[in-house]
Amino acid sequence: MTTWYEGPLAAFDTETTGVDVETDRIVSAAVVVQDAPGTRPRITRWLVNPGVAVPEAATAVHGLTDEHLQHHGRWPAPVVYEIAEQLAEHAAMGRPLVVMNAPFDLTLLDRELRRHRASSLDRWFERAPLRVLDPRVLDKHLDRYRKGRRTLTDLCGHYGVTLEGAHDAAADALAAMEVVRALSRRFATRLERLSPAELHTLQANWHAAQARGLQAWFARSGSEEIVSTEWPLRPELPAAA
Repeated sequence: MTTWYEGPLAAFDTETTGVDVETDRIVSAAVVVQDAPGTRPRITRWLVNPGVAVPEAATAVHGLTDEHLQHHGRWPAPVVYEIAEQLAEHAAMGRPLVVMNAPFDLTLLDRELRRHRASSLDRWFERAPLRVLDPRVLDKHLDRYRKGRRTLTDLCGHYGVTLEGAHDAAADALAAMEVVRALSRRFATRLERLSPAELHTLQANWHAAQARGLQAWFARSGSEEIVSTEWPLRPELPAAA
């Protein structure tokens, strides 16, 4: 019987105007689908005119300029609808969704849906639940004592995955998928008997524990930074009084 990590997977990634999920915007996104390892992936790409200026620091990362997005990008409202619709279709088919650092990309998509569609991401998964595989959470739990950073580039190097064109949404999504497959093979004895649905629940607990550990480290370092324990989607912030 084929294990889930050798079967169909989807992956999602975005490029953005910055790193604040509450205020920054999506400038490009991609969903990658692969039926089995080694098969040709199917890629859907979106390019977005965010309606706000793209900081030079963000352009330096992904190469997308204001001028390019204004000429070639689509308005956000139809794009975020199409992305959410496609993710919901994969959930309905029972296809797990790989998202590197899921609370960033999925929360940002949720905020864009609220901003442009008066909707929320949760509404798209009322009939079929989202089953997320986050290589960052999985790796930190399964190999918790390994030193070093755990960015996508680092994970690709560690698990022998080729990442061509980093910070392109499609390239990053495909690489994250390959990391999940490679990681799962390496830790097969711990993962192969778990379903994606069970792993989704476990990752929420693992992420919370990881976040609490990081929060404690920040406290010892004198930092006031707050680490969210929510995964894979951060709750909406309460409205200002």
